[in-house]
Amino acid sequence: SSAAASGTSAAGKVLNIWCWNDEFQSRFNDYYPEVAEIAADKSTTTLNDGTIVKWTINPNEGNNYQNKLDEALRAQESAAADDKIDIFLIEADYALKYVDSPYTLDVKADIGLTDEDLAGQYKYTQEIATSADGKLKAVTWQATPGLFAYRRSIAKDVLGTDDPDAVQEALADWDKFNAVAEQAAAKGYYMLSGYDDAYRTFSNNVSAPWVADDGETVVVDANLMKWVEQTKEFTDKGYNNKSRLWDNTWAADQGPEGKVFGFFYSTWGINFTLLGNSLAVPVSEGGKEEVGNGIFGDYAVCEGPQSYYWGGTWMCAAAGTDNAETIKNVMLKLTCDKAIDKQITLDTQDYTNNIEAMNEIAGSDYQSAFLGGQNHIALFAKSAEKIDMSNVGPYDQGCNEQMQNAFRDYFDGTIDIDAAKKNFETAIMELYPELTEVVWPE
Repeated sequence: SSAAASGTSAAGKVLNIWCWNDEFQSRFNDYYPEVAEIAADKSTTTLNDGTIVKWTINPNEGNNYQNKLDEALRAQESAAADDKIDIFLIEADYALKYVDSPYTLDVKADIGLTDEDLAGQYKYTQEIATSADGKLKAVTWQATPGLFAYRRSIAKDVLGTDDPDAVQEALADWDKFNAVAEQAAAKGYYMLSGYDDAYRTFSNNVSAPWVADDGETVVVDANLMKWVEQTKEFTDKGYNNKSRLWDNTWAADQGPEGKVFGFFYSTWGINFTLLGNSLAVPVSEGGKEEVGNGIFGDYAVCEGPQSYYWGGTWMCAAAGTDNAETIKNVMLKLTCDKAIDKQITLDTQDYTNNIEAMNEIAGSDYQSAFLGGQNHIALFAKSAEKIDMSNVGPYDQGCNEQMQNAFRDYFDGTIDIDAAKKNFETAIMELYPELTEVVWPE
């Protein structure tokens, strides 16, 4: 609608937001100050000025979200004004695909956010969303430093203490971590649930992006082969439960019957996934998030052997939007407003993208009941400062997924390591035909 472009309010403007689950939708509906009304089926949200926010949610499975989004973005120019995508969300693993495309607007030059508006955010959240030619193309309300979440009761049994500083001392590097895995196994516990659990901690600490400057050579970092070596050892010695990320065994391992020492999780994982999995009676069945329901209160967090980050969701303004003013306000309020970001963290335990707000909570007497009274924000604040994005590249999603896939049969013992490497090479060249060679570390 042309009225929107000129900044006057016209009743009935439509703001189309595309995402893959309801996480951002709930943040928007709960914390965006202009929300007036939410439809019973949540398909739309009405704003104070009459704008109708239309939610299009396409689940991620099998690249479904990106495929549908790409199709809609290609049709954007010919779409009717009320059907054009205005905001769409992206994840860290494939951010550059959209950041370096013409489908995203410059949030400064086109949308109007200023350096001053953005000054309070963690720098890495902007680095990952900056295009090759230096334009900031997306913003986020969250920062996602990672930690190691461990079971207090199991730590007491294995190490004689559940104190986060003492447990951190015991897990301060990978050699120590592996030694504790041996101790845990002797007591009948697994150190990790499965093959992929430690993957992000290794893949985040590689020395360079997956693909060399020539644009066609995949260089497998030595650090990833350390993950292969560790995971093979853990599998052969019974230090893991042979699960895969997100499968039923993995989820159950986080719950009351679980025998796993701990899980590598970033911010969203603790409040979003681990908490839900820890309950004996899920919230959907009337269970309460409180001590006494399953193992609520039996987890704590420490930094673990290496700092890393995992995930995160960024907001892009779609080229062709006619709602730049509204988008600017949404971005300002949800990603640059200290009071709002602080409230999101206090309410949800999510870690938000405002350094001052997070440091205030870190230095306060804030406690997470789920983590047995620990102020985990203080640890996240320390970890967030160490995040380095210099090794991020456009091939991260495919390469990371195929690396984990290709080596599962090797961990299981059905193929040897050379066959696993070959399978990775085949898969990656099928996925990205422009890649012609894979170089493995000596």
